[in-house]
Amino acid sequence: MAASTRTSLSRSEALGLLTLSGASLAVLANTFHDDGEPLIASLALSLLAFALCYAMIRWLGPRFIAAGFSGRDMSKASRPLLPECMGAVCAAVYLLTVIIFIPFPFYKDIVAATSGGGNRDVVLQAESVNQGRFLHRFPHNKMLQPNHYSAPGQLASYLSAIISLQTIALLGIGDDLFDIRWRHKWWIPGLASIPLLVVYFVDFDVTSVVIPIQLQPYLGELFDLGGFYYLYMACVAMFCPQSINMLAGINGIEVSQCLVIALLLAFNDCLYLLTPYPHPATDSHLFSLYLLLPWIGVSAALLRHNWFPARVFVGDTYCYFSGMVFAVVGILGHFSKTLGLLLIPQIFNFLYSVPQVFGLVPCPRHRLPRFNARTGLLEPSTTPWSPDRQPAPLVGRLLKLLASLRLLDVTLDPEDQSFTESSNFTILNLWLVWRGPLRENRLAWEVTMLQLVVGLFGLFVRHKLALLVFKEDNWGTPTLT
Repeated sequence: MAASTRTSLSRSEALGLLTLSGASLAVLANTFHDDGEPLIASLALSLLAFALCYAMIRWLGPRFIAAGFSGRDMSKASRPLLPECMGAVCAAVYLLTVIIFIPFPFYKDIVAATSGGGNRDVVLQAESVNQGRFLHRFPHNKMLQPNHYSAPGQLASYLSAIISLQTIALLGIGDDLFDIRWRHKWWIPGLASIPLLVVYFVDFDVTSVVIPIQLQPYLGELFDLGGFYYLYMACVAMFCPQSINMLAGINGIEVSQCLVIALLLAFNDCLYLLTPYPHPATDSHLFSLYLLLPWIGVSAALLRHNWFPARVFVGDTYCYFSGMVFAVVGILGHFSKTLGLLLIPQIFNFLYSVPQVFGLVPCPRHRLPRFNARTGLLEPSTTPWSPDRQPAPLVGRLLKLLASLRLLDVTLDPEDQSFTESSNFTILNLWLVWRGPLRENRLAWEVTMLQLVVGLFGLFVRHKLALLVFKEDNWGTPTLT
């Protein structure tokens, strides 16, 4: 059976997934013999999530098509019908994984450290709970009074993350079902971020930002943004899902960009876990890792099916959910600025798309690159201009300026120099303007490598070049994140 229509696992796939699942279960069972070892348990559960997601995507494809979740692959000559909204499968497996994970980091401190769970109001001395710093131990404690801790602090953050992710999954599925308009869907992630902001206010409520050295004589070392900081975090939660959704349209690009971002975030987390001293940011980055590892697992399974030639489509649910995972770890992990550096291609894509997003240039429903059936290559898709509909004079000059800078393809009528068409404002089309026509898998690979290189440079800026404007880097020295 052809790869595009196969719905059952091959013998080698089934054997590989069973072996992986068996090894993961063995590792998981072994964690009960010691202190629970949440980090090892999270890795094992992430591998199980990969195996389960891989199999479910293959098995559920025909059922999704029968239910109407399907679409044509416009970048193929045959335009095959493929199951869509497979991001919902990833979201379901991920949520199941992070819920099952709850007892590993929290059981001992919620039940054992609170007198068997019968006396929840008992407050313990710090020295009776904290017996040392272990990288595999979850940060359960939140200081309530000097030298006093209570176990459920980080649990509240963890549960609020799950609630927000469940909310965005439901709203994403609703968008795949009803095709919500852009002006309405923009606010969807903001609603899902409310649990995050509430818990941040109750458990952390730090709204001050560090001022660059050059401005400290005028503004001081810290500047309190107050309520504007919560508005900023709400904007982060709204931007992350939408930015992933805007950089889409070819096989594998949604998943590959998210996988690169998640791996870079996990790498950044590991930097804080491997310091030679007890770093104060360790707790936040452990929290981030426990949410990122399962998402890396399910995304890797989805990429295997969505990479060229795709056998499934991810749907808006995956874009929303993946972006919200990044927003959750950025907000609750207290490193939203680092997250912003890893999203530079998405930020550029949004800013580049502004003329079409705000209606200065006509915006077609789909702006994915155009497939040339004769050559089998992708070319920049275009927006047509008619003699009756020309851009405003200022917009016209802007289009010609962008074309002169090779940031746009513009075609003019040779007689009156009126606009006949212009390429769509997306980073995928811009890359094709620069590189010329490309095969779909080549375009996806090059843009993914761009995401990786820019992300690595962003981490370099965060930990090295930041010293030009700040006194110290919070990775190299034990200071507040």
